[in-house]
Order: sequence, then structure tokens, then C-alpha cells
Amino acid sequence: MKAKPPHATSRPHPTPAAAHPPATPSSRTALRKRLRAQRRGLSLAQQRTAATRLQRIVGRSTFFRRSRHIAFYLAADGELDVYPLLEKAWRMGKTCYLPIITPARTLWFARYQPGDPLATNRFGIPEPSRPGLAVIPARVLDLIVTPLVAFDDRGQRLGMGSGFYDRTLSFLRHRRAWRKPRLLGVAHELQRVAALSAAEWDVPLDGAATDERLYLFSNTRSGS
Repeated sequence: MKAKPPHATSRPHPTPAAAHPPATPSSRTALRKRLRAQRRGLSLAQQRTAATRLQRIVGRSTFFRRSRHIAFYLAADGELDVYPLLEKAWRMGKTCYLPIITPARTLWFARYQPGDPLATNRFGIPEPSRPGLAVIPARVLDLIVTPLVAFDDRGQRLGMGSGFYDRTLSFLRHRRAWRKPRLLGVAHELQRVAALSAAEWDVPLDGAATDERLYLFSNTRSGS
């Protein structure tokens, strides 16, 4: 994945260029369908450019540089590819992880190193599969880089609807101060919307990174 530069930033955020109306529970399915189709419609060249821009934006952020234990994901369904960022993390000596789905439909995290074997789980998602694989809980991580379908300027996140991340990170909703791990959503800029309705189980993002910029939300304590 090679390609272009970007510019970083925090607040204030400009109004989304093509803002969708606030999402209600009844409109979430339609919103998911529309935005997933849009990101799948991006060309391979656009995806590669977006991945390189993301690496440059996030790679120079305090969010990323201060984190030692970071969970990533392997892109599918038109998601913005974080592999160049993962490779940068390896080069910087960070310990990197990928999620593993448990029978309880929550996530634990397995260390992932260059060349490690992967196996497809029952949902069609590749997971680390080396012999003697050890997993850790989310609370041990410094930063979780999470995919999403949509996000808004309050840090609300719309996922695929499976609830894996919300169930896994439910403990964060009860924290008042220290909130390790921090959550960084990743999406194409076209996935940013005007507003999303929040359900009681939703865990908000500390930041969101796109191929254009880094957005920081009011619950973050890390700067850009």
C-alpha cells in the first residue's frame, strides 16, 4: 500500500460534506446498507491511497505514538485497510494484536507478528492461529483500532450490528477517569455522518481517523 499525504487535526470539525440525517434505530439498517455499498464501490487505487494517508495521519499522532499495546483489525467489505499502520507499529517496536471472537460473542486479543498464520473463523474473519496461542482481555491494551460503518462528531459509532466491540468494552461505560484502552475508530471520510442515535449499550469513541484527518472527541485525554 503506497500513496499520499494528508493533514491531521483535532477540533473543531467541519460539517460533513454530505451529511446524512440523524440515524434512528429504524434507519440504522438502511444507513449500514448505503455506506457499506459506497465503501465497497471505491476502486483498488482509492483504497490504497486511503490506507497510506491513514498511516501517515495516525502514525504521527500522540494517540498512536504513546501506545505500546495496540489491537488492529484485518479489513474486509470495503473497510479502510489498516495494514500499513500495523506495519508501522511493528517497525516502531509496538506489540500488536488482532481480535479473536469467543463463543460468548465477545473479543479477546491475540498477539500478531509478521508471518504468523491466520485461520478463518465461523464468521469468515481471519484470526491468528499459531500453536499455543495466548490471548489477553481488552483492558490490558493501550489502544484499540476498530472498524466501523459510520461515526459522528460526538464519537458515536455504528458498527456492523453484531455488537462484538460493545459487549467486549462494556466495562468502559462504568469508568469515570482512567479509560484504558482508548478507542480509535477508522473509516473512509464518506462514512462520517451528521448524527447517530446512541443506544444505552454503545461505547463511544475517543477518536476517529479517516483518510483525510484525525477527529478527537470530548472523552479523549490524549491530544493529537
